[in-house]
Amino acid sequence: MPAHGTARSKPPAVVSLVTRLLLAQAGACAAIGVGYSRRNLPWLVLTVIVAMAVCGLAVLVRSGGHGTWLTAITVESALVAVGLFRFAYVGYLGGTLLAIITLGTLLHPAVSRAFAAMPGEPEPTAADLGLTDEAAELGGSVAGP
Repeated sequence: MPAHGTARSKPPAVVSLVTRLLLAQAGACAAIGVGYSRRNLPWLVLTVIVAMAVCGLAVLVRSGGHGTWLTAITVESALVAVGLFRFAYVGYLGGTLLAIITLGTLLHPAVSRAFAAMPGEPEPTAADLGLTDEAAELGGSVAGP
């Protein structure tokens, strides 16, 4: 059985979910963008670059750190804003729906807690919190076995 805190520990399920959502968003963005803006080369190149950037974000999010969570929220917020703006003026939705779903998932409190816990760090003990032995015993007896 592997010890806690190893470098190869499995990420929490919500982190894997966000990673899969980001990859699905990148795939949808690229597939729809290639089909929709085939005749407009600059938009086609921009769409492929955005899809590659979202794939890179998915790789970063896989680490599960708090900074990557904040980065993902920032990028997804920007993608939602640009997507809604583009939908209002051009009628092109692209990967905006998946960006909205991913942003909603990232803002969920359970996902926030999963990214707030630093990967590889053990849970703090009573000694780490500066509690005396008596306070630790009292806390243990109140919390139960």
